[in-house]
Amino acid sequence: MLSRTADHLFWMARYTERAENTARMLDVQVQTVLLPQAAEDTRLGWAGLLGISELIGDYTRQHGAIDPERVLDFMVRDPANPSSILSCLRAARENARAVRGAITTEVWETVNQTWLEAQRLMADGLCDQDPAQIFEWVKHRSHLSRGVTSGTMLQDEAYHFLRIGTFLERADNTARLLDVKFHALPADGRATSGSKVPENDFYHWSGVLRSVSGFEVYRKVYRDVITPERVAALLILRPDMPRSLAACLREVDAHLRAVAHPQSGETLRRSGLLNAQLQFGRLDDIMATGLHAYLTHLLERINDLGAGISRDFLAL
Repeated sequence: MLSRTADHLFWMARYTERAENTARMLDVQVQTVLLPQAAEDTRLGWAGLLGISELIGDYTRQHGAIDPERVLDFMVRDPANPSSILSCLRAARENARAVRGAITTEVWETVNQTWLEAQRLMADGLCDQDPAQIFEWVKHRSHLSRGVTSGTMLQDEAYHFLRIGTFLERADNTARLLDVKFHALPADGRATSGSKVPENDFYHWSGVLRSVSGFEVYRKVYRDVITPERVAALLILRPDMPRSLAACLREVDAHLRAVAHPQSGETLRRSGLLNAQLQFGRLDDIMATGLHAYLTHLLERINDLGAGISRDFLAL
């Protein structure tokens, strides 16, 4: 496969996943602000969203102080923000158009229709009237895109690069989400020993879980009070949790090996090492390192893996 074709497929999947991840985080934040809370807590919540996507600097240069309506507009439909939902859907469509011959008609029609409908919904003002409906629509279209891809495409190199892009983006988002949400904990990343999560923290941690469709999974696995340590274990080390770091990087490693060539040995080694450390890691060891330090280092390694994939397989 031509590296340029692989590049378009990889980024088409990443942008689709990024749009969904942004919609998930915004949906939880919009619901959270409906709860009784101090104005400063609300401001920190919106700032945290920008921090997860590393957009605080870009937002501040354009809009100044944190304002909920401006942050929402910036992250949903601002064309000047390359990570806004609308920008991501446009970029996914443009990448799909560039490799029209490498994907099935059903995949192309799904991605193209998503972009056309997104423009119409934004023009109709649905984001102002009912932002939650927009977020549900984005998640649904992302699910549809992945389903059509799995259900109609030959599982050849094109399919593998789509999956690599999806799971690498998902791993990056999960790591960023955890890093921001756990940053307020003590330096060792632990809650107070022997204490239950305070009532206000229940909404915080349940919001984290809901943003990755993990709330019902958590209840099924633990059947008990939500604690930060268990949230970390579920979203970092649990291989059967679809959006956990362990599950995402296992998929990246498997699909990378399916497209391996003689020049990709070092990238495969780094992918395999990262995958093995997550598959056999222990939460106690992570907490001993410090969760923030661990996640920061992990993000660096995920970015390094992405750079290796670009160097070995994609157009530069």
